[in-house]
Amino acid sequence: MKVAIIGDVHANLPALEAVLAHARAQGAEAIWNVGDFVGYGPFPDEVIERLRQGYALSTSGSYDRKVLRFKKRKDKWRRKKQLEKFLACQWAYERLSKKNRRYLRFLSREIRMKVQTRRVLVTHTSPGSSKESLTGETPARRLGEMAGEAKAEVIVCGHSHQPFVRRVKGSWFINPGSVGQPRDGDPRASYAMLQITADDIQVEPHRLAYDVDALVTAMRDHSLPEAFAQMALQGRDLDAILEDRARQGAEPWR
Repeated sequence: MKVAIIGDVHANLPALEAVLAHARAQGAEAIWNVGDFVGYGPFPDEVIERLRQGYALSTSGSYDRKVLRFKKRKDKWRRKKQLEKFLACQWAYERLSKKNRRYLRFLSREIRMKVQTRRVLVTHTSPGSSKESLTGETPARRLGEMAGEAKAEVIVCGHSHQPFVRRVKGSWFINPGSVGQPRDGDPRASYAMLQITADDIQVEPHRLAYDVDALVTAMRDHSLPEAFAQMALQGRDLDAILEDRARQGAEPWR
């Protein structure tokens, strides 16, 4: 079985379309999505529709769940959250259709299955905690503990936006990186192809250029904060972008 593993699309439709087209050309038979459909990008509803149409097997992401809480918490968040982060949640919530809010609400936080007799776990964060991020630097000892707790030979996760493939105590840990919001200084979309046979497991990471100009134009046309466009152009997270702006002594973007 050949599977495209994606995640952390964050409402970036041009990047998602590029990844899906590339995955089809590579012979992908299925799509596993580790969540965070929405957030920061201008196309939250369109991204969900595209993945639903493509019959992606998806888990709920932490940002997806945060956006669903926006209506109840907006007054508190307006007072306490950084403005850009508040606006990102507000934009995503207000642009989601009722049917796609409902779709996100009923997604599971993890999916378990068997592929070629191998036990597979797909989740957004780590198997042990909804707040833990796994990276290439996570200690092998910690991964070994999680492998035992997860009871799976293949553990697919996201959340950290950092692609890696590691094998610890007979379990494969695979993070495809971020389709729509890379944070490692490389702005290209990131995903992975996984091939599982009865005898072997193969993982091939991919980085793809996409039409970032179309994304940035849509952000600016919708008057989203300029910091969001800079995140896409630089492949860095919001805090790093804003800290650089402050160090330069420039006025905050609005």
